[in-house]
Amino acid sequence: MIETDICIIGAGPVGLFAVFEAGLLRMRCHLIDALPKVGGQLTEIYPRKPIYDIPGHPFVLAGDLVDRLMEQIAPFQPTFSLAQRVETIVREEDGSFLIGTSTGTQCRAKVVVIAAGLGCFEPRKPNLPQLARYEERGVRYMIIDPEVYRGKKVVIAGGGDSALDWTLILADLASELTLVHRNAEFRGIPDSTHKVKELARQGRIRLMLSSTLTELKGDPRLEAVVVTDASQQAHTLSADYLIPLYGLSPRLGPIADWGIRLEKHAIVVDTFDYSTSVEGIYAIGDINTYPGKLKLILCGFHEATLMCQSAFARVRPGEKLRFKYTTVQGINPF
Repeated sequence: MIETDICIIGAGPVGLFAVFEAGLLRMRCHLIDALPKVGGQLTEIYPRKPIYDIPGHPFVLAGDLVDRLMEQIAPFQPTFSLAQRVETIVREEDGSFLIGTSTGTQCRAKVVVIAAGLGCFEPRKPNLPQLARYEERGVRYMIIDPEVYRGKKVVIAGGGDSALDWTLILADLASELTLVHRNAEFRGIPDSTHKVKELARQGRIRLMLSSTLTELKGDPRLEAVVVTDASQQAHTLSADYLIPLYGLSPRLGPIADWGIRLEKHAIVVDTFDYSTSVEGIYAIGDINTYPGKLKLILCGFHEATLMCQSAFARVRPGEKLRFKYTTVQGINPF
C-alpha cells in the first residue's frame, strides 16, 4: 500500500509540474501513468519537437522539457507507478481515496488529481491481416530502448515527427532501415524532414514515399514486410522489426466510470480551483474542460498551481496556508 498526500493520475508535463507546486506546500505526491516513461505525449509522440510557448525558453525540445521538469521536482522525492492504468477509485470512510491499478498496485491518498492529458493512449495500428500474430514478435508500436535495434533490419512506418525522429536515431544503429510513408510529403517539422531525406540521398536509409504496408511474413516471428508503392508494385523487405508510428489514439478509459461529470469526453471543472463534480478529485491539463479552455501546457501549469492551493485544505485541514513567493521561501525539500 502506497500512502501519499496526493495521487496524480498522469505523469505528463502538467502532472509533473503539479508535483513541484505541491512540494512547495509540503505535500507529497505519487504519480501513476499507463505509459512506461514519464512525459506523456512529449516523450512518446514527439520528444524532439520544439515547443515555443514555455516562459523563459525561446524554444525547448519536448524531451528536454520533461528532463527539466524531473530535475525541478527531484527535491520533493515523488514516487511513480508506471506502465499501469488506474482502474478504480474508491472513497473511504475518512474521506481519503483508495486507488487501484491494472497491475494490482494500491495507493491511498487524501486528494486525487487527474492529469491524464487526453486520456489513456492506445497505438493506432495499420490495417494488416494477422497483425496481432506478430505483435511482440517483431511488431512494436513504441520504442523504449533504441539499443534493441542495433544491427537489426528495421522498417518504420509513418510520416509525423515521431517517425522522423526515430528514423534519425535508428539510422546509426540498424543494419538496414526503411521508412515507409503513405503520402508524398511528411507531416513533421522541416528540419527533421530535410535530415531524413539527406540520409536517403546518402544511401544510409531506404525511403519509400506514397507507399503502404500490405502484408507481413514470417513464422513464428516477423521475417519480412511487403510494401506496395504508388504504381502498385509490391516490394518484399527483409525485416526483424516493423515499427508503425501512426500516433496514439486517446480515450478516457475507466475515467468514464468514476462518476465524474463529463462533457464531450472531457472532465468538467470549476475554474476556481479545477475541482471536479466529485469532492476531493481535481482535473488539470488537456483532460478537463471549461469556458475558454485552451489545451496548452502553459495553461496546465496555471491550473496545477491553483489546484494545489485548494488541495492543501484537504491535506492539511485546519492548518493555515501561508503562501510566499519562491524568491522569499526558496525550495525546501522534505
